Amino acid sequence: MKVLLLKDPKDSGPDPYIKELGLYNLQATLIPVLSFEFLSLESLFEKLSHPECYGGLIFTSPRALEAIKICLKENSKKEAWSKSLQQMWNMKPTYVVGKATASLVEEIGLTPQGEKCGNAEKLAEYICSRETPNSSALLFPCGALKREVLPTVLREKGVPLEGLTVYQTTPHPDLQQALSTHFSQQGIPASVVFFSPSGVKFCLQHIQKLSGDMINHIKFAAIGPTTAEALEAAGLPVSCTAETPTPQDLAAAIHRALQGHGCSSPT
Repeated sequence: MKVLLLKDPKDSGPDPYIKELGLYNLQATLIPVLSFEFLSLESLFEKLSHPECYGGLIFTSPRALEAIKICLKENSKKEAWSKSLQQMWNMKPTYVVGKATASLVEEIGLTPQGEKCGNAEKLAEYICSRETPNSSALLFPCGALKREVLPTVLREKGVPLEGLTVYQTTPHPDLQQALSTHFSQQGIPASVVFFSPSGVKFCLQHIQKLSGDMINHIKFAAIGPTTAEALEAAGLPVSCTAETPTPQDLAAAIHRALQGHGCSSPT
């Protein structure tokens, strides 16, 4: 059975989602959905240059880390980071959602915490349990489409937050063509997996058009509760949501959703 994953491929090596789904005899295909434009990078590094002004860092997206990595490609900034800034930030907490973001935090030499929270709601609770009200603000590099859940919870608890928009999300330039080609060559997939609310926004109309009356036969899956909410808000039934945003949990959830369709157990 075929599964369509609406996400970017992994930078190097085999994609873990394709591998995990393969253990259930599910044939998965990736279609990149999003493009990212980075913003305010000078302002970002200016703020990173003054760790004494902040109580710590928050990252809820790998893209925010990519913005920092772009900054660190400049030799002078890289030197300043490795010489003193990295060490100064490591004396403060770096809060993250999910393992992917945590691994990128480690790549720039910082120590992540909170990655097991899995979503913004749980991370907000975790941060509030560790921060005191009216302390130094936490620096939050984020995307233009960030949800207000985390800022709202922190504000209600009196934990100061300073957000900075460092990227915006646009549809991948080849998205519509890639979807059309996939549906014409591969047919209607057994399951379509969304990895972000932006993915729902940019893909859903095309998928509805390409599927026609067969759309009711597709099991729609979400990587997490935020994406599931976006699907439900768009009027689509969500067949399954990954318990945590990992390849293993997503594959297991899709397998359960498709079990009535002759899927076999993992090998």
